[in-house]
Amino acid sequence: MRYFLSVFALLAILSFAACLGSEGESREHGGGSESGEQDRDSESGEHGNSSESDNSEESGTQLALDESFDETRAGARLVLSYDSTSNSFTGTVENTTDATLRSVRVEVHLSNGVELGPTTPADLAPGQSLEITLAATDRPFTTWSAHPEVG
Repeated sequence: MRYFLSVFALLAILSFAACLGSEGESREHGGGSESGEQDRDSESGEHGNSSESDNSEESGTQLALDESFDETRAGARLVLSYDSTSNSFTGTVENTTDATLRSVRVEVHLSNGVELGPTTPADLAPGQSLEITLAATDRPFTTWSAHPEVG
C-alpha cells in the first residue's frame, strides 16, 4: 500500500509539471489578440538596440510601421523593417556565434492578430546571414513585433 501511494504521488507531481509545460506551449502558439497585445515573457533587449536576451519566444516590444527591429536572441541577430510599398517585412537574420545555429526561423506578429511565418528553418554557419521576406496581410495593422527562433 505504501508503494502504491508513493507511485500515485509521483504520478500526480509529474502530471502537474506536464500541465505547467503545456500551458507555456499554448501561450506560445495561441497567436496574438486583436489589439496586438504581446503580454508574454518580455525580452531584455529594446528595439533599435542589438542585445542578447533570453530565449522566450515573444518580444513585448510593439513597433510602429516606420520603425525597425534589431535584436539578438540565442546568437541570431534579426534586423527587420516594414516596406509599405511591397506590404512586406524585409531584412536579415545573422549568426553572431562561433557555432552553427540549427533551424533558425523568423516570425512577425501584427497588431491585427495575424502571425506571419515562421520562415523555412535554415542552419546558419558562424557569421552567415540569410535574407528574410515575409508578405504582410491585407487586413490593416498599426504595430508589429518580431523574433528569431533557434532550434
